Amino acid sequence: MAERPFNISVSTEELDSLKQKLTLAHFPDELEDADWAYGAPLADIKRLVSRWKEGYDWRKHEALLNAELPQFTRDIIVEGFGTLNVHYIHKRSTLETAIPLLFVHGWPGSFIEARKIIPLLTEVHSDQPSFHVVAVSLPGYGFSEAPRKKGFRMAQYAELCNNLMIALGYNEYVTQGGDWGSTVTRKIATVYGGKHSKAWHTNFPMVAPPEFSLNPLRLLSALSMLVPLLWLSTSEKAALWRTLELQGTGFGYFAIQSTKPQTLGYGLADSPVGLLAWIYEKLVAWTDKYPWDDDEVLTWISLYWFSRAGPAASLRIYYEVTQEKSALPPVYGSHPTIPLGFSYFPAEAVIFPRNWVRRTGNAVFEAEHEMGGHFAAHEVPELLVGDLRKMFGRGGPAYGVVANNVGY
Repeated sequence: MAERPFNISVSTEELDSLKQKLTLAHFPDELEDADWAYGAPLADIKRLVSRWKEGYDWRKHEALLNAELPQFTRDIIVEGFGTLNVHYIHKRSTLETAIPLLFVHGWPGSFIEARKIIPLLTEVHSDQPSFHVVAVSLPGYGFSEAPRKKGFRMAQYAELCNNLMIALGYNEYVTQGGDWGSTVTRKIATVYGGKHSKAWHTNFPMVAPPEFSLNPLRLLSALSMLVPLLWLSTSEKAALWRTLELQGTGFGYFAIQSTKPQTLGYGLADSPVGLLAWIYEKLVAWTDKYPWDDDEVLTWISLYWFSRAGPAASLRIYYEVTQEKSALPPVYGSHPTIPLGFSYFPAEAVIFPRNWVRRTGNAVFEAEHEMGGHFAAHEVPELLVGDLRKMFGRGGPAYGVVANNVGY
């Protein structure tokens, strides 16, 4: 189970095949006044495809990723699934007592989401905590091996992540995650909280809406959560309306990825243009007017195209988690007791009222920002890192949770 250094190295044959597919691409027509209402605009996709085919230099960006990010692979045992070869970034602070932090991405992200926060988190300051950072590529994403049989669900993702941290020598650690990373770190906090996972932070606070039933106690609890909707803050009202709007206009991807991911996978695995359009739409729709550079987008998409298992593997988490009825954490039932921190960004894809979210764990830290969206680590890295420093720094509510590692 030894750690092996890893460098991204896409073969010339793969690059030639990509260029050939881009050259042979067929584009659909488009309504004159469609704009974004029907999906990714034709002009945007044609421009990006042209750049991908002619001007984009993968070798340049491949070299930059290898130079910036210390990457490794390691075989990790997951009960019932044997060993999976896992890709991850491991960047240690120069401060030995820095806080071990596991960063977990979601879809349509990857380890690249941690690229901007890693140098900030590992900096050493006299008045701010420093972190040893591990950014895992979830199985089926990036250069991690994908599960080979069905049933790989939240318990397995959590087990893999916990086993990885222990293998790296971090018997105690904290976590940060958004999107599926929020759900994975919640499971880690539930199963391994206290002994290994000491605190968790998320920029994607998920919660199921209140349940109504004939049970008087449950009904009373639900009403206590609904009544505050009458006097939500302006930002909370805007966020809730955005969530409701996206449910009606932007969640079709969730329906297909959680029911028939294999069918969609054929298109994404065979057509780089299809993959580009499928993910690019979310990059734009879920960010807060973030000024995406074309090469930035193409690097993001290329990591899916050149991924070890292919882009279809990244979709299966939706099916598996939906099958176990825990795509969203329930309002009722057991919740992690270790310290929990929230960061709210106004353009997040899904934001629920604070009163609902606080009931999902031992909330000790909250921060609300005026900018940023779903990919906070990439869009506004300084803000996200600032929240982590406040939560885990001296005087913060999670200061000293990791024994002998306070980050100073």
